[in-house]
Amino acid sequence: MEFGIFVQGYVGKRAETDPEAEHKALMEETEYVVQADKSNFKYAWASEHHFLEEYSHLSANDVYLGYLAHATERIHLGSGIFNPLAPVNHPVKVAEKVAMLDHLSEGRFEFGSGRGAGSHEILGFFPGITDMNHTKELWEETIAEFPKMWLQEEYAGFQGKHWSLPPRKILPKPYGSSHPAMWYAAGSPSSYAMAGKMGLGVLGFSVQKVSDMEWVVESYKNAIKEAKAVGDFVNDNVMVTSTAICAETHEKAVEIAVGGGLNYLQSLLFRYHDTFPRPEGVPEWPELLPEYSAEIIELLIAEELMICGDPSEVLAQCRRWERAGADQLSFGLPIGISYEDTMNTIKLIGEHVIPRIDTDPVHRTTRFRQAAGS
Repeated sequence: MEFGIFVQGYVGKRAETDPEAEHKALMEETEYVVQADKSNFKYAWASEHHFLEEYSHLSANDVYLGYLAHATERIHLGSGIFNPLAPVNHPVKVAEKVAMLDHLSEGRFEFGSGRGAGSHEILGFFPGITDMNHTKELWEETIAEFPKMWLQEEYAGFQGKHWSLPPRKILPKPYGSSHPAMWYAAGSPSSYAMAGKMGLGVLGFSVQKVSDMEWVVESYKNAIKEAKAVGDFVNDNVMVTSTAICAETHEKAVEIAVGGGLNYLQSLLFRYHDTFPRPEGVPEWPELLPEYSAEIIELLIAEELMICGDPSEVLAQCRRWERAGADQLSFGLPIGISYEDTMNTIKLIGEHVIPRIDTDPVHRTTRFRQAAGS
């Protein structure tokens, strides 16, 4: 199992007391990625969200990833996501950005796509629609065109229901052989099998606990055996996300978690991701989840809903995800936890956990891409 981090420009309540909170959030998360690159992590994913106040201010993630391509050396940089729906980002522009980032990173870019976070974001670009699944039709019409834009010397063009383009040379072409690995952000368990059938890796933002993972990953792995890949190769890959806090002792890790405002982060998540299944007990916004006590943190650890503890405990918790079939585990690092504690989490996991699990120096997606281009 490989490891990554996930950044999204989470500002939270800091803006109430700090006029530079937004700037600090973005710059600190940049430093987290740079440190992850030095600490054995293989992937860093950057979100694309719009209008999601406090929850995610990382809207122009292509610009952000371009900077990171220069600031890092080994870590793969992924769009988590680029939104390729024509009213949000014209598909040709997305194809150009992917290829450009592939060059700037010298083959370290990962192309994750998706359809938006929920009704607040979607209705900003599609005012008046009543069915949020409307975006599925646009995404399905578009996704198979990207490999053609990258691999055809002159793209044959496209005439669809929602966008069109005459024959044109789409430039630049990707760096080296084939094209970046393609991923899909799964907002519901049923999306896993759909992605598998298309040969796409899954960005599993919707899986909450290890026990949810097993049947979902089974459905994906069964589907991908019969994949008709939309791209140049099958990206047999399931990434899941989890909050992670690692400290020198269990007691210190729990103390950090209690003071991290994680209840507010979770409340914002379900405020904006209203197309995700809502777990029992999560209230409707603006009502918040109760503040997390040490007892609640211990319960979340026991229920496998967060990774938290000293390095040996975090290693054991990560092993559970590995046994459940995750190909990659990416950690969300909310701003509510201090910069120093977050950097310490990255360093401790990189030193004590990752080398015990991920012993392959080559990225999984690099192997798939090299095989396709050989």
